[in-house]
Amino acid sequence: MASAVMNMTTAALDWVSVAFDAPLARAVVFGVHIDGHLVVEVLLVAVILFQLTRKSYKHPKKPLTEKEIDDLCEEWVPEPLHPSISEDMKAEPPTLESAAGPHTIIDGKEVVNFASANYLGLIGNEKIIDSCVSSLEKYGVGSCGPRGFYGTIDVHLDCEERIAKFMGTPDSILYSYGISTIFSVIPAFCKKGDIIVADEGVHWGVQNGLHLSRSTVVYFKHNDMKSLENTLEKLTRGNKQAEKMRRYIVVEAVYQNSGQIAPLDELVQLKEKYHFRVILDESHSFGVLGNSGRGLAEYYGVPVEKIDIITAGMGNALATDGGFCTGSVRVVDHQRLSSSGYVFSASLPPYLASAAISAVNYLEDNPSVLSSLRSNIALLWKGLSDVPGLTIASHPLSPIVFLKLKKSTGSSKGDLELLSNIADRMLKEDSVFIVSTKRSVLDKCRLPVGLRLFVSAGHSESDIHKVSGSLRRVAATTLAEHL
Repeated sequence: MASAVMNMTTAALDWVSVAFDAPLARAVVFGVHIDGHLVVEVLLVAVILFQLTRKSYKHPKKPLTEKEIDDLCEEWVPEPLHPSISEDMKAEPPTLESAAGPHTIIDGKEVVNFASANYLGLIGNEKIIDSCVSSLEKYGVGSCGPRGFYGTIDVHLDCEERIAKFMGTPDSILYSYGISTIFSVIPAFCKKGDIIVADEGVHWGVQNGLHLSRSTVVYFKHNDMKSLENTLEKLTRGNKQAEKMRRYIVVEAVYQNSGQIAPLDELVQLKEKYHFRVILDESHSFGVLGNSGRGLAEYYGVPVEKIDIITAGMGNALATDGGFCTGSVRVVDHQRLSSSGYVFSASLPPYLASAAISAVNYLEDNPSVLSSLRSNIALLWKGLSDVPGLTIASHPLSPIVFLKLKKSTGSSKGDLELLSNIADRMLKEDSVFIVSTKRSVLDKCRLPVGLRLFVSAGHSESDIHKVSGSLRRVAATTLAEHL
């Protein structure tokens, strides 16, 4: 088609040239021979210049009438601010009417609480309450400013020093909100062009940090060191460009979505073999694992300096709020200027920092609380070993006892409906409060849903027997048709 048009154009130009060549065959201007071709080219240039310089034609604007404007406004439908909300999204969780201790009040009724991560049973501890009262009287409630803008109070520095001393690290830094710690720390160090290898089971806070970093993120199978090694091998083998990139492995010590414990000894070996850095979230292991509650490194006997960055929320074992990151002085100092959760958030209320110091002191002075916690975990494992239709998927030392369906319905939504029904019935019929792993639309975790029971050192044997008996009875009737 294009060649045909070109041929026609060439033929037309030749015809015009011939037509002009006859009368102008002998025309010479200023020594230049004027032929038909030159005349045609000059005319074309003139037409092009005319078209470029002329004003474009615009259709005269006719203002809309009031009726036309009203009709357009009635027809206009704005884009929704949020996706459609289903009925299961409207479900309201139970509201606690007292402290979230081993026993709490819901709808005016006392219930046994296995839904709060009060691992050391420190909610309601008198020494911690006294430290909070003293701090409130001295500092008031809030700090009214970020740490870098007159929001640093001496108790913040005391708390950072206390945590660093307890963990055996050179320095630490406090954050105002537990979950913001990990998703501020990751993008503070990981940038666009970096490589992050992360466990597929990490919780939403870690996922958000990975997203905010804009790094290249590669996931490995949950808690599978062989899968991690294969992933590291593929990324580094023969890749000279990867050697110049910053490379990280991001894992949780105790996974919130499964209750599994990361094999830190193997992970450190892989880190050193492939020259990666490790970012470890210890929100559910700090104050729980190890002989003195110092976390995963103590549990495995790995020197803490082999872990590049450690983060943890203080809203679990320490029964306060906020979070911290600990490591080398350079790691901590970098965050004071580059971590959004630290730089732009009002600092941790002073009384919460005082509570964290008191909680760490309590843990150090009362190591027997860890024995109580482990005894309760073992007793609960024994009681849940034969629950119809459910199986324990968590680690035997994890304070999160995680149960999943032996036989899935085929969809996460169907599984969650069954599990939520079990949790609801246990609360209504037996006054036992447990939770299912409800996930928001933002949570991209790839692991199966399940029931989570948070064990506390404050639970009694009768509490353990009650939740075990209730779960066996309710699961047997609820899952009867599904078994």
